[in-house]
Amino acid sequence: MKKGSSCTSILVGKKATIDGSTIIARNDDTFYAVSPHKFIQHPAVHNQPGRVLKSWLNGFSAELPANAYRYPGVPNVDYKKLGYYEESGINEKNVAMSATESTYGNERVLAFDPLVKDGLDEDCIVNMTLPYIDSAREGVKYLGNLISKYGSPAGNSVLFSDNDEVWYLEIASGHHWVAQRIPDDAYAICANQVSIQEVNFNDPDNFIWSPGIDNFVAKNQLNPDHSGFNFRHIFGTSNEKDHHYNTPRVWYGQKYFNPEIIQEPESDNLPFILHPAHKITPEDIEYVLGSHYNETPYDPLVKSNDKRKYLYRPIGLNRTQNSHILQIKNDVPKEVAAIMWLCIGYPTFAPYIPFFTNMNDTAPSYRDTKLYYHENDAYWLYRSLSVLVESNYQSFNQMNLDYLTELKQKFRTRVTEITKDALNTGLTGEKLTDFLTDANQKTVIQAEKRTRDFMGELYTKGMNLSHLTFTMDRNL
Repeated sequence: MKKGSSCTSILVGKKATIDGSTIIARNDDTFYAVSPHKFIQHPAVHNQPGRVLKSWLNGFSAELPANAYRYPGVPNVDYKKLGYYEESGINEKNVAMSATESTYGNERVLAFDPLVKDGLDEDCIVNMTLPYIDSAREGVKYLGNLISKYGSPAGNSVLFSDNDEVWYLEIASGHHWVAQRIPDDAYAICANQVSIQEVNFNDPDNFIWSPGIDNFVAKNQLNPDHSGFNFRHIFGTSNEKDHHYNTPRVWYGQKYFNPEIIQEPESDNLPFILHPAHKITPEDIEYVLGSHYNETPYDPLVKSNDKRKYLYRPIGLNRTQNSHILQIKNDVPKEVAAIMWLCIGYPTFAPYIPFFTNMNDTAPSYRDTKLYYHENDAYWLYRSLSVLVESNYQSFNQMNLDYLTELKQKFRTRVTEITKDALNTGLTGEKLTDFLTDANQKTVIQAEKRTRDFMGELYTKGMNLSHLTFTMDRNL
């Protein structure tokens, strides 16, 4: 079961990115190294009342609205056993959602607002929300109302964005939550802890909260601070597990975006909101999501006798089933503005493939993932690449870095070319959607061909690395 997934999230406002786009991104980490995912596109629904969504993991059930927007998802293949967990997508209104990052409330809070066993959990949160919202702010309110109505069986954090705003919502108990808008010129990194700090109840433009949360805290004497309303202090945890499993990931990401700030990886006081030292690019986010404390004593992939290299849980993991960067651009028409960068190998070793989400289908290699190894499935291809590189990391790492750099350049150029071609055709509506769908599938074919060729290069080099060898002296 995938409950309690340990993810890392990054949110960036439009004035903090290099091109003025909004970005939300996350690693979807599970309990198991092998948990096949597929990438599918849900069609829009029109006037179909009476539809019901039921969880495969608990007793949750809810009637769905009669109309729903088209949206992609990245669910489990074996959803009847593991739950839906659609993880991420951008709907046809260019609203992005990533859900969820598991978050843990403390025992004081849960004593007065316990989790609801059959409430709305992360396995169904995307299905229940993304097809029905027209903006990021509306997404926060829509999901908040669902939590108030059904309750939550787990702590969960959810990311929302549109072309203008970026929001982070944290559910820390059965019914209580807070959401904060990420300032346009700032970013946030979160890793399985309550992250939001001071809540300003006089600023509804930047904060949204569950009904009665301030009275709930006051009535039950839950605020440990002398003044203010620090959501992290009131609802969150700060323990030994956090210091080794969670806070170091935030520390490393902040160290990358703000190298001038001196902080400790086990600090309880890492800020939620920061202003980056430079404008953030998708490449920056790919690096952080695939990182393993690179160039620090805590890197588990470096050959050394330093025991600190196993002290902290890295960001990129073999348990990362998919990593995604959801980008909404502001410098192109809305029909070509939404791009989902999807990596379904280890984000440390596999590429992020760009998909225009104004599409009506995904490529068969992503859509039809098999539960067991199948060489034609993208999931198995990119995870096989990751295993191959890691198993010979010292010998293959530079080749892998060159391969990833090559594809980054190729995909950035390709996104620009597809956008230009789409606009030059003058296509609109369904014809434009068909055009972008076809372009996505050509991108997939190009990426898979280059990856198979690259794996051939690695296998060829690997044949010369065997210890089962012997140098024959012809004079003997």
